[in-house]
Amino acid sequence: MQITITARHFELTKAIRDYVETSCLKVKKYFDHIINIHVTLALENSRNLCEIALHASRFNLQSQAEEMDMYLSIDTALDKMEGQIKKLKDRVTDHQKRALKEQYDEFSRESDILFSPENSTRKTIKTKRVVPEIFSVQEAMEKLDSLKEEFLIFKNIETDRLNVLVKRDELNYKLFEP
Repeated sequence: MQITITARHFELTKAIRDYVETSCLKVKKYFDHIINIHVTLALENSRNLCEIALHASRFNLQSQAEEMDMYLSIDTALDKMEGQIKKLKDRVTDHQKRALKEQYDEFSRESDILFSPENSTRKTIKTKRVVPEIFSVQEAMEKLDSLKEEFLIFKNIETDRLNVLVKRDELNYKLFEP
């Protein structure tokens, strides 16, 4: 991810540059495929303007903010950008979930497997197809507590990968990350 910063009508200090770069890296936790982010900072009269343009593989997003403090305008513009990314990611994942549900007509089935050919013992395997929901680890723990299940399969929002959270007892959990 490339971060480009442009300053208009004032000199860009190292402190502001570092603040913008660290703030922009926080956006990456929501979406991995960001190609570049262009941040334009401007000082007009007593107004501090911040415009952010994000370019990813299939889409472009823009946000802007106007505040009395430059740091505050950067934060406000990034908050707007995070909201747009979350909304976009929800739309994409909801669409994928719907497509997966339509793909599987039958979500569970049983299979008989011949375990030992000598004495003809069979074992039954019950298969259940699950469309994982997207959670952070904290949200998954809360969901697992509310479901009263022993485990929860979910897609981790931080890593964008499938995880399994297992409840060992009331205070201890085990998280499997492939």
